[in-house]
Amino acid sequence: MTGVTCILRFRFLALALGASLLGGCDSGNDGTLDVALIGTTEAVFTDSLRLSTGAQYVRAATDSGLVALNQQGEVVPALAETWLPTDDGLSFIFRLRIGEWPDGSTMTGESARAALVDAIDRLEGTSLAQDLAVIEEVRAMGERVIEIRLATPEPYLLQLLAQPELALRREGGGTGAMVLISGEPPEGGQAEDGAQGGPIRLNFKPPLERGLPAREDWEEDVRQIELDVVSAADAINLFDAGEVELVLGGDLGSLPLVETGPLATGTLRVDSAIGLFGLQVRDDSGILRNAGLREGIAMAIDRAELLSLYNVGGWAPTTRPVAPDLPGDPGLVAERWEDVALEDRRSEAAARVSEWRRQFDEDDLTQPVAMSLFLDEGPGWDLLLENLAGQLAAIDIRLERAATPAEAELVVIDRVARFPASHWFLNQFNCSLRRGLCSEAVDALVAEALAQSDPAARATILAQAEAELTLENIYIPIGSPLRWSLLRGSVDGFEPNAYAFHPLPPLAQIPR
Repeated sequence: MTGVTCILRFRFLALALGASLLGGCDSGNDGTLDVALIGTTEAVFTDSLRLSTGAQYVRAATDSGLVALNQQGEVVPALAETWLPTDDGLSFIFRLRIGEWPDGSTMTGESARAALVDAIDRLEGTSLAQDLAVIEEVRAMGERVIEIRLATPEPYLLQLLAQPELALRREGGGTGAMVLISGEPPEGGQAEDGAQGGPIRLNFKPPLERGLPAREDWEEDVRQIELDVVSAADAINLFDAGEVELVLGGDLGSLPLVETGPLATGTLRVDSAIGLFGLQVRDDSGILRNAGLREGIAMAIDRAELLSLYNVGGWAPTTRPVAPDLPGDPGLVAERWEDVALEDRRSEAAARVSEWRRQFDEDDLTQPVAMSLFLDEGPGWDLLLENLAGQLAAIDIRLERAATPAEAELVVIDRVARFPASHWFLNQFNCSLRRGLCSEAVDALVAEALAQSDPAARATILAQAEAELTLENIYIPIGSPLRWSLLRGSVDGFEPNAYAFHPLPPLAQIPR
C-alpha cells in the first residue's frame, strides 16, 4: 500500500517497547540532538543541485525556498509568507516576508525572482526539470511580490517549489532556519574522504532571521544538531552505542543490517513511500530486444516473494509503472496477470525465451542466456539480486551483476516521488533524460495531457500514457520505494509521510 508507514517487528522484540529501554543511553541530555546521516561527506555537503537524500536534509535546513515541506510532508510558508493562485490555476502570486539575504542586502521581488530562475535553470537535464517545464515565466511584481505564470495548470506546483533543490540561494550564507558550522580539520589536514575533522553542527538562527517575532529566551526552545555522515553500518553502530539519537537515510540496501533483540535500544521506523521501485531496461540489444521478450521477464517475477524477503508489513507489490490509488486515478489501468497463475506465466515466458534463442542466440544453447543487472552495494540489494536470479533461472536466464549502469541491460530504480501524480512517474522515463529505453509516443501523450485544463480529460490521457508505457515494458515495476530511520524516544517532531522526508529543524525544536 503506497504512502503507508509501518513499524517493523522482528522475532525477538516488539519494537513498540523500544522506547522503554532507552534510559541508560539517551544522548540528548546535553542539549544537542545527535544525528547520523547515511551517505558520504562528498555527496551530503555539496553545492550541486542534484542532491542525495542526505544532501536534501542539509539543504532544506540551511537554505529555504518560497515554501517548504513540514514534518507531515505538507507545504508551509518559508521565504514567502503567503501565496495566492488565480482562479484559472495559471498563476501563483507569492508575497515575500520582510527579510534580508545573508549578505545583508534586502530580499526584494526582483532578487528572489533571479534566485528562483537560477535554481530552475541549473536543474536542466534532470527529471525535476521535466516537472518544472510547466513554468512559463517568473516575474517580479513590486518590492516583495513575485508571480509564477504557468503554461497549463499544475495542482502540485507548491510541492515542486518546496523541494530542497528549489531553495533560493545567494553568496554570503544560507537562507534557511539553521546555519552549518564545520569542525576543525583533523591533525595533518583533510580527512581521507575530504571531510573536515571534528563535529559538524547545525545551529538555529535567531527568530527574526527565521521570519519569526523576536524573543530573548528563544534558545531555550531549540537544540543544536550535531551531524555524523557515515555508512549505514556505522550509523547503526553509533545508534546502538547511544552516541546518536536519530539515523536518517536508510534504504532497502541497508535494511538487513538493522538487527533487533532483547537488548535493543531503538525503534525502527519504515516509510513505504510513493515512488518507483523496479527494473528499468537500458539496453535492448540482447534478450530484451522487443516488448514481448521484456514482457516475458516481467511476467516471470514473483513480486510478493521478493518483498517478503524483507519482512515489512503493509508493503504491497505492483505491476503498474504508476503507483496505484493516487489522487484522481480514473481506474482505467489495472494490475497485470492477476488471474494468471505464476506457473503459467513462467511457462509462457520460458517459451518466448526459447523461441528467441532458436532464432537469434548464437551462444551455446545448453547454457542459460546471460542478462546483466546493475544495483547498488549492500546486503539488501544482494538479497534482491540472489532472489531475482533464482526466479529468472526458471525461464533459462542467468542474471549477472553489472559493474556500472553503462554496462547493464537492466538497472534497479529506487526513487521517491516528488508529488503524488501520475505524470511524475511517467516523466521519469522521458526520452530527454537518456536513462534507458523510452517511448516518444508516451512522452507525446504526457505533453498532450498536461496541456488539458480539464482534470478529467487530463487523467484519461495520462492513463492512456501509462497503458502505452506498460505495453512497451521498458520498466518492470516491483513495488514502492522503502526508507528506514532509527529513532529514540527523546526525539520529537518525527512524523511518517508519503515522501519519507523528515526535515531537521522540527526535530531539533523542544516542544512546550
